[in-house]
Amino acid sequence: MTELLQKVRVIDPVSEIDELFDVLIADGYIREVASHISDISSDTQIRDCQGLVLGPGLVDLYSHSGEPGFEERETLSSFLQAAAAGGFTRVSILPDTSPVIDNPALVAQLQQKRAEGQRGSTSATLSDRGAEKSLSPLLPSSPAPLLHLWGAITVDVAGKQMTELADLASAGVVGFSDGKPLENLALVRRVLEYLQPLGKPVAFWPSDRQLTANGVMREGTDALRFGLPPIPASAETTAIAAMLELVATIGTPVHIMRVSTARSVELIASAKAAGLPITASTTWMHLLLDTKAVKSYHTSLHLDPPLGNPRDVAALRAGVRAGAIDAIAIDHTPYSYEEKVQAFAEAPAGAIGLELALPLLWQYLVETEEFTALELWRALSTNPAECLGQKVSAILPHQPAELTLFDPQQTWKVERKSLYTLSQNTPWLGQQLKGHVLQTWC
Repeated sequence: MTELLQKVRVIDPVSEIDELFDVLIADGYIREVASHISDISSDTQIRDCQGLVLGPGLVDLYSHSGEPGFEERETLSSFLQAAAAGGFTRVSILPDTSPVIDNPALVAQLQQKRAEGQRGSTSATLSDRGAEKSLSPLLPSSPAPLLHLWGAITVDVAGKQMTELADLASAGVVGFSDGKPLENLALVRRVLEYLQPLGKPVAFWPSDRQLTANGVMREGTDALRFGLPPIPASAETTAIAAMLELVATIGTPVHIMRVSTARSVELIASAKAAGLPITASTTWMHLLLDTKAVKSYHTSLHLDPPLGNPRDVAALRAGVRAGAIDAIAIDHTPYSYEEKVQAFAEAPAGAIGLELALPLLWQYLVETEEFTALELWRALSTNPAECLGQKVSAILPHQPAELTLFDPQQTWKVERKSLYTLSQNTPWLGQQLKGHVLQTWC
């Protein structure tokens, strides 16, 4: 099929472009990008895209799938549907499934299921539910994103015994991560030594669980006011400092996940300035909300690491803009209604986000002019791809069409029938949002 998008705002971090263009797409490739395209075939589908945004497909560094083991929370199919609906063309799931993704046989099994899903029904399912989501009937449904798998660093992500890293690498994992804190520094050092020749990304979540103890909220006046057990910033910063010392000694590139404090941003910026081979990410909710939001005791605000104080949020935003924090991760963490309906401190930590992140980040960062559109799109697409050792194509002729079309003004209500994820653990449930993904190509 040949499509002409007329007068669409092209945001391309690769070419540093934010301009209005006509874009011609055919057979999975960008055929032409120009201020005006008139030489087209008679069967070309023409769309008036004034007010719409076209950028590279979004890339999520890490999120959780319920399948295998917790299909009531999320299946691979619903996960991919939610990702497509949120504008993502590449997603990566963490290995803490049941069973854990710690052996080549399970990697092969999930890759087979992924292949079946990407040949199968995602487009049909999205189309079937298009009316419920109030999507434009002129726009076709989106294909399934490319699904990557993180391989576990330790058996059963228990933090004790290394997996067969080389075998997992050969099986095709995108990289290695437990998605949980790995506190045995001798084991971390050994992992870094083993991984050097494999050339795969490795991601760690630095967090001292002894300092965290039974805390559920960032230490500060709000934690005192709300009567919730606090987590000191040092639970994160001491672990990051130790990780940076190991990287300086061993030299293996490392990705630091879930950065959430102002001091962490300072440590990472200093390490980068010193030439250490590190990248870092924070999550989208840590850029939008701070400890004051916890006043509602909504269990979907119970995150790990916890939401930061206002100073942390300001530092994280500045860190993303300056490049100390490379990428914004979604860390989509679905839980069932029954799991989340309990006291704040007792509820499992995490919230969904694949379908919500782009609209909310755009509304609160771009429309307020705190971020440029290019800065936000870069942190959600090209930079996370680079953290995975991948590239994103520029929006230029002859390049593959891996794209997201976004309407910043379209409103929709976050409710069960409008979400493709099987879970609804989000503080925005029942609210009207502005900004909606219309289509992806990949």
